Amino acid sequence: MPPPAAAAAAGKGYGHPLDPITADEISVAAAACKEKATALGLGPLQFNTVTLKEPGKKALIAWQKAGCPEDGAPPREAFCILQTPGTVEAVVLLSEPPIKVTSWTEVAGVQPLATPDDCFDAEDIVKADPEVQRMLKETYGIADLALVACDPWSGELHLAPMGGRLIQTFMYVRSSPDDNHYAHPLDFVPIVDLNKGKVGNAGACRPVLCCAELRRNLCEVPFRTDVKPLNVVQPDGACWTLEGNLVQWQRWNIRLSFNYREGLVLHDVGYQDGGRLRPIIHRMSLVEMAVPYADPNAPYTRKCAFDVGDYGLGNCANSLELGCDCLGNIHYFDAVLNNSKGEPVSLKKAVCMHEEDYGILWKHLEYRNGHAEVRRSRRLVLSFVATVVNYEYAFYHYFYQDGTIGYKIKLTGELSTNLVSPGEDPAAPAWGTLVAPGVNAQFHQHMFSIRIDPAVDDGDGGAGLVVDAVAVPKGPDNPAGNAFTHQRHARLSKLAWRAEAQRECNAAVGRYWKIKNPGSTHPATGKPVAYKLVPTHSPLLLAAPSSSIAKRGVFATKHLWVTPHGDDERYPAGDYPMQHAGGDGLPKWTAQNRSLACADPVIWHSFGATHVPRPEDFPVMPCEVVGFHLKPFGFFDYNPGRDLPPGPNKASTLANGCANGCTNGAA
Repeated sequence: MPPPAAAAAAGKGYGHPLDPITADEISVAAAACKEKATALGLGPLQFNTVTLKEPGKKALIAWQKAGCPEDGAPPREAFCILQTPGTVEAVVLLSEPPIKVTSWTEVAGVQPLATPDDCFDAEDIVKADPEVQRMLKETYGIADLALVACDPWSGELHLAPMGGRLIQTFMYVRSSPDDNHYAHPLDFVPIVDLNKGKVGNAGACRPVLCCAELRRNLCEVPFRTDVKPLNVVQPDGACWTLEGNLVQWQRWNIRLSFNYREGLVLHDVGYQDGGRLRPIIHRMSLVEMAVPYADPNAPYTRKCAFDVGDYGLGNCANSLELGCDCLGNIHYFDAVLNNSKGEPVSLKKAVCMHEEDYGILWKHLEYRNGHAEVRRSRRLVLSFVATVVNYEYAFYHYFYQDGTIGYKIKLTGELSTNLVSPGEDPAAPAWGTLVAPGVNAQFHQHMFSIRIDPAVDDGDGGAGLVVDAVAVPKGPDNPAGNAFTHQRHARLSKLAWRAEAQRECNAAVGRYWKIKNPGSTHPATGKPVAYKLVPTHSPLLLAAPSSSIAKRGVFATKHLWVTPHGDDERYPAGDYPMQHAGGDGLPKWTAQNRSLACADPVIWHSFGATHVPRPEDFPVMPCEVVGFHLKPFGFFDYNPGRDLPPGPNKASTLANGCANGCTNGAA
């Protein structure tokens, strides 16, 4: 994992093969695709995606180990998904003149994700539809379409009795331009065919109106007056250094990229230890999520979004603001995406980087003489926030001074509301919670999948091991009955991965998974160095295995999957989950039943939350948090945070105003 060669891309607009695609590169890639389409006699193109085609893993590692030579860098390429209106995948060579399309492949029977332009188009099409306008006016007396909100949803639309590229829109009305429309659901769900530019069906409707606002100028409750400032002060700045998209912080090395689908991606994560950079992760990102709803009444049987594959987290990312999304000494990373015309779209402040205090890292008081040693922990935080229609998802990567890596997702935003389905008790719906009079918030799940391509101590991920804590039966070897040990299950790397390399969490036995490198051993234990994946208690997908939701969301039926690495095996629900019948991605790969022996394994960890909404989640939801940790296990010789220096926190004060005087060390 050597430093980047700045000269390798001099004058090309990027400094490293993994740097995100630039605005200029998007423009020239789009121009090359338009030229190709003209030569083929195709009409105007709609650009779904223009992004970096990352170098293959083997080529990238070979270039890095060769010292990043200027003349040996992997080719710089753009990957484009085009609609003609069929789906075309194109690869454009960017690093050598002339810039040209090197691959043009039609992909039959798939629908690319719904872009921001698609979502805006869907709302415009619904509002322009005469039947929708008639229903709004005759049923509700609504003539001002500016007060109508049409939430664009993907979902189980392959079940809809109509073909085409489909978006369903859940309907709401506002009482004023700044009103919270989720307080006023309308009971009809038009389905839009984006290719035809028209509404396929509209349905029937029932209205409800209530009052629950979240805009500061409309909030019906007075603001608190007892909240005093809590400022984060870093007079000497933060501890990181930057070289392009390479971050160095407290012995961590992390390379960042950002794309339309995964949002923030981490590459080449390593830790400086004993004078050398020790690799831990080759690549890590969130690669899919499913949000299925529990109401068995139509049309809500179609209500399940695969937000990564159906919309793209990068496409939905926020432009962050200082003092609101992050605090302290901040560095922001911008991103560049594209619109449907193939033009670059700049997203300022897409990723936030800051460091924050995290309490005590370690402490010991020698009670005999009163001498205390204590060190406070801080962590580096890399984050971005995506708004997917009604929900906000805030994604956080944490790096700690003891070599631990944390990952958290904070779920907030607004509940997707509806009316109580016909036949349900209007005072106590069976499939949701009344969050306001007449306003139903349905039960649902949020299921996430993160892909971890490990590189533990420059290995290929090595062996995987399932470890449980188990009690030892009372007997001759355990006469007092107090013994327990850890039970090691079959090594995942030696298994055919269709069956055994799929695992579930078990909080009762403290289950975790070790990622080992047999080629590197710990000097004291003599065992392979490792990192362990420590899951949080988490539900699995509750939809029936035979359901359409489960067929698309197989990844959420197990907490852990291990597969051999493949450059083209990136997304667990497949490359094109939108309107797909299911069976792509992990179920397709596992059906091959290949062995993991001597393979380069990839870890897929599924986790999430089952959300039974509360009235307290309305009109805006307090954060719900899910996630996991990666912790060193025999990777370091000793606690790598033992060398943190003692020092006072000058900002600390006692309640009486006196200086705290904490020295973080000996008195």
